[in-house]
Amino acid sequence: MSEERNTIEGRNPVFEALTAGMPIDKILVSETAKKEALGKIFRLAKEKGVPVQTVKPQKLSELAETEASQGVIALCAAASYVGVEDLLSRAEQKGKAPFLIIADEITDPHNLGAIIRTANAAGADGVIIPKNRSAGIGAIAAKTSAGAVSYTPVARVVNLGQTIDRLKERGVWVMGADMSGKSDLFHSDLTGPIAVVVGSEGKGISRLIKEKCDFLVRIPMLGEINSLNASVAAAVMMYEIVRQRMNKE
Repeated sequence: MSEERNTIEGRNPVFEALTAGMPIDKILVSETAKKEALGKIFRLAKEKGVPVQTVKPQKLSELAETEASQGVIALCAAASYVGVEDLLSRAEQKGKAPFLIIADEITDPHNLGAIIRTANAAGADGVIIPKNRSAGIGAIAAKTSAGAVSYTPVARVVNLGQTIDRLKERGVWVMGADMSGKSDLFHSDLTGPIAVVVGSEGKGISRLIKEKCDFLVRIPMLGEINSLNASVAAAVMMYEIVRQRMNKE
């Protein structure tokens, strides 16, 4: 397991990090912040033994990586990376077929955070990202995830292609979203062990990773625009999996 040392910013992300028991060194609060809005953070921090320090607004500005700290920053690891085996074990413990998200070269941390947020809401077992050419789970991704990084594990791997090979060996079907897909998303069986590959804006899924997919599906485009934002496309695919699984139960 590895950690990305960073900050967690904003009232809800900091509260969720405290709730999830993430290792927090201290919480910094701007002296101009409305203390009544931070009451539940103060109470939980005291309960968890996490020190809270009041600082000048410029100090928070120097540390902030986003523009939405809301007057509170937690100094800690934004999240801990886990291994792919941890994600599979998580599914096994739930007694359900693995449901994983693979983010292929998602470089915008806002998109990565949004994908993690939806993965949590959809009950996915985790998100896999490559070590290179990808956003990490820093402050911006943590903020955009609305605290989901505290609950949905993320595995960061050196070689995404080899990781997909190992998943396939474990019986996981790998599906990619691409306009060249032979079938549309809503007429594909997605009820088994599955990993959904989401490509970056502009390039989509990289050539090598596309070749590694067991099958490609397309999301129907009925208007003049022929593509979706990466995090939106991921959400559409995740909830089609949720729908099919619920109908099967």
